[in-house]
Amino acid sequence: MSLIGRVESLWRYPVKSMRGEELQQAYVGFGGIYGDRIYAFHDSVAKKGFPYLTAREQEAMLLYRPRFRHPEHSTQPPNLKDAEVLGPGVTPVYPNAADLIVDVEVPSGDVVAIDDEGLVSWLLDGLRDGHELTLMRSDRAMTDCRPISLFSIQTARQLGEETHMEMDKCRFRANIYVDLEGRGGFGEDEFVGRTLRVGSKVMIAVTDRDPRCKMITLDPDTAEASPQIMRQVAHLHGGTVGVYGAVLVEGIIRPGDEIVFAN
Repeated sequence: MSLIGRVESLWRYPVKSMRGEELQQAYVGFGGIYGDRIYAFHDSVAKKGFPYLTAREQEAMLLYRPRFRHPEHSTQPPNLKDAEVLGPGVTPVYPNAADLIVDVEVPSGDVVAIDDEGLVSWLLDGLRDGHELTLMRSDRAMTDCRPISLFSIQTARQLGEETHMEMDKCRFRANIYVDLEGRGGFGEDEFVGRTLRVGSKVMIAVTDRDPRCKMITLDPDTAEASPQIMRQVAHLHGGTVGVYGAVLVEGIIRPGDEIVFAN
């Protein structure tokens, strides 16, 4: 197996389109990163195939900061250790919904529960009439396409050079940021069609390049838009940046873990 890089950082987004949080370790399951995008808001005027309210419509969502109320329960499945000893690798259970309840700090500094009706009122502020929001919850990450996303810091650096901007990697909202150690930008495109081993156990089949939209133009700290980023990605990179993957073998990964080709 050939070394291609290391995990630079790990991120999850407890509420779809809200601010993410950096992790010191992550349980990578078949449904995605544990606790990632397990909440979302259904929008009555959204397309049936993609029924969510996101920062494409309400840019201020990026400024909302979700936090797990019981962080001790948010790192891994409750019976993980017991399941792992029952070879060849029993799939652990998901926790009770109460263990992964989220509170949200809104831009004003107020903190409310994810199911507080006041949160819906804030999210509707400034939207045209007709939007009706309903809270959704799922044990499986409500990602756009695939359970997990990867993005190299070299790609962020190259896009910064191309657009003459300071490029915050976080605007690309990946789960696993990787340091490709000697490769240039967009080196992760070479992963498509191959399987990666991350750390000692986790296997990820990289399936697709990641088609992008307005989200990457939004500054993760201010929600201000820089449309030139999307224009650059569309013009020079086929509208895609970063890659998606499907998890083949579950397990825990950490920053610094090696990434190798498994096939």
